[in-house]
Amino acid sequence: MRLTAVACATVIVWATLAFAAGEKNISSREAKGLLSKGKNVFLLDVRTPDEYRQAHLRGAVLIPVNEIERRLREVPKNRPVVVYCAVGSRSGMVAGYLAGKGYSEVYNMSDGIVGWYRSGFSIER
Repeated sequence: MRLTAVACATVIVWATLAFAAGEKNISSREAKGLLSKGKNVFLLDVRTPDEYRQAHLRGAVLIPVNEIERRLREVPKNRPVVVYCAVGSRSGMVAGYLAGKGYSEVYNMSDGIVGWYRSGFSIER
């Protein structure tokens, strides 16, 4: 529990410092368009494993927010990255963190998987 709190605090600090470094907030509709263009987008789900098991976007890679620092090498720097969570809060922190680490094309899906589902787009269960 303490490690999780420290990891989350670290991500928050990095996100705050890197806020203007290059991430962009996009809606689920904009994310759908980006994914449809075939630009080899890396789709990053930062929710918990339980949330992921309940529903996720096809092709998403799960790296929970409290593991992002340790597993950063799994996120490619040479591809656009779309980050999502439930409603855009956790993914916003991670998007800022990635931008601060030198990722040049990072998108935060600001309405999360909830917005995706409400827009009528398919999810995996």
